[in-house]
Amino acid sequence: MFALWRKIANVGVRHGVWGERAAACALRHKGYAILARNIRPVERDKRLEIDIVAYEPCCRTVVFVEVKQHARPKEGQSRLRSVDARKCRLLRRACRAWLRLNRWQGAYRFDVMEVYGRPDSGVPPRIDHIERVRLFASRETFVDWAD
Repeated sequence: MFALWRKIANVGVRHGVWGERAAACALRHKGYAILARNIRPVERDKRLEIDIVAYEPCCRTVVFVEVKQHARPKEGQSRLRSVDARKCRLLRRACRAWLRLNRWQGAYRFDVMEVYGRPDSGVPPRIDHIERVRLFASRETFVDWAD
């Protein structure tokens, strides 16, 4: 019980949940269907988590979304600064596990949504949706219909 209270009381977790909620809302507004949120396809490994699994009907594509929440943009830094090599490796494993579990044979891609703002500011967040992030190495695994 104490651990649960500590997690809810954690400011970083509260901001992250707020950012994920804003990102899911933005995806719905763009016409995506949200299939799952905060899913762990491999129960024995708690590090493998996908923030949002969405479906883009116009392209018939499953979209795995990693949400990053920042208080404000930092000048001169990469937009994908929070998604390092270790995180990419974990996300690849989580996405492949989800694809196997759900027996998905169609197209899929990986997006990152960066949410700038704070939940207590009263100002709507700025959301930067970065589509088609190259997370998977081979073209056989990652289907990019934009090419």
